[in-house]
Amino acid sequence: MAVALLSGLQFGLQPAQADTYHASATKKQSSTYKTGTYWQRHPKVKSAAVGAGVGTAVGAVTGLVTKKGVVRGAAIGAGTGTGVGLLQSSATMKRHPIVKDVAQGTLVGAGLGLAGTSGHGKYKKSAKIAAAGAAVGLGAGLLKNLR
Repeated sequence: MAVALLSGLQFGLQPAQADTYHASATKKQSSTYKTGTYWQRHPKVKSAAVGAGVGTAVGAVTGLVTKKGVVRGAAIGAGTGTGVGLLQSSATMKRHPIVKDVAQGTLVGAGLGLAGTSGHGKYKKSAKIAAAGAAVGLGAGLLKNLR
């Protein structure tokens, strides 16, 4: 190496100057830079997942108490809880809180009615329980939001 450097100097060649070349190893920030956790970036998915978890537990307990099946109740509760969770995170429903409470009461009543009844006439019974849930939701919404 030293011989090549000296022979380059004899012919008037300049040695490679390492100090004039500046390499940069900086990382560019992409336009899809992630900010926050997955749940912070997807609040509707979070609301649906939390609602499904709570609904699964409530549905399983309802199925156990009514002796209609724990797994059946958990499955119905998961679907109901997902719907309630999405209602909670809805921007439209946040502007209409009384309607949100009525809708949640109806969903919860329908879910409990389906998880707790089976056999002939289960849909009619579930509709009655859903109507009762709507009435409870309306009462809660009026008490909470009217001034």
